Amino acid sequence: MAMDDRKQRVLQAIVTLYGADGEPVGSGLLAQHFANAVSSATLRNEMAALTKLGLLEQPHTSAGRVPSAKGYRYYLDHLMGVPAKLSQSEQRAACEMFRDMDYDPERLAQSAARALADWTGYTVVATTPKSEDMCIAHYEVMQVGRFTAAVLAVTNGGGVRTRTAKLDFPLENGDIEMLAKTLNESLTFRSAADVKSAHLQAAAQRMGARGVTLYPVLSAAYTLLKEAGRPNVYLEGEQNFLNYAGTEQNIKTLLEFFADTEAVKQAVSPKTDRTTVLLGEDLEDHPMPGLCIVSKRYVAGGGATGAIGIVGPIRMPYQKIIPRLEYFSLLLGQCMSGVNGASFREQ
Repeated sequence: MAMDDRKQRVLQAIVTLYGADGEPVGSGLLAQHFANAVSSATLRNEMAALTKLGLLEQPHTSAGRVPSAKGYRYYLDHLMGVPAKLSQSEQRAACEMFRDMDYDPERLAQSAARALADWTGYTVVATTPKSEDMCIAHYEVMQVGRFTAAVLAVTNGGGVRTRTAKLDFPLENGDIEMLAKTLNESLTFRSAADVKSAHLQAAAQRMGARGVTLYPVLSAAYTLLKEAGRPNVYLEGEQNFLNYAGTEQNIKTLLEFFADTEAVKQAVSPKTDRTTVLLGEDLEDHPMPGLCIVSKRYVAGGGATGAIGIVGPIRMPYQKIIPRLEYFSLLLGQCMSGVNGASFREQ
């Protein structure tokens, strides 16, 4: 059975009407949508045909129809078209949200996710930039206790990470300065793959008799180096899960899914620059019928990339949500590159 123009228009109308109020769409309401240009009987036949094609479902015997996951996929791939750009007032509102954000990549990603969650009313997930070339540009070491030192590492992408190291013997005068000098000479502007245990041992030997005692600090610095290229995942607006009518059965799966950091990274990291919509049914390890993840990749400085995505019901208003997500992605990438989001011109 072919998808002719009228079937496409009927499916598109049902997606729109169901998205507006969440109620199954009957032939009467559909006829009103078409200004009674098509009879209810004809629309019932088209709805029956779309149901046979697996694009619509009938929740109850006497109820109207709702789009199936297959129907939403067809709509997204063939019928939705290109969403309109944000109005200038909405663009200014988005820019204003970025005005006072901290531009440290970790804090920025989390703040952007929180702002977009508040703006859309959905749950938002964001990742920090990922780059194969990410390394540590500078180390600082601070004494925070008699037996404890804190290592602060600044990445070449502008991120700041810290880690503490516990020692078996107390720190002595000159240890902090010696550690900072050794770390900056031995571990900066190197990838984690290039640093082996022999490299750390050689750095410890250069500190003489104190090298063995201070080795935990070198180990902490190396851990920061290994973590530098790994994107962090931030989830904001989790309370909005409770507002997704009809998806209550997915709450447990959602929590399990977002506890699996690697799965989340895969789900919200598009392979291209295009906005992608992943349906909950498509998540093999964590299927969540009735939900979807709309995600967009952003480009930060130096070619590093991250992603930001909206998690919501499959019937979300895509024509409204996608422009907001895409503009937020643009601002986030520019802010990650050091551009002041509050001074952007309207796009």
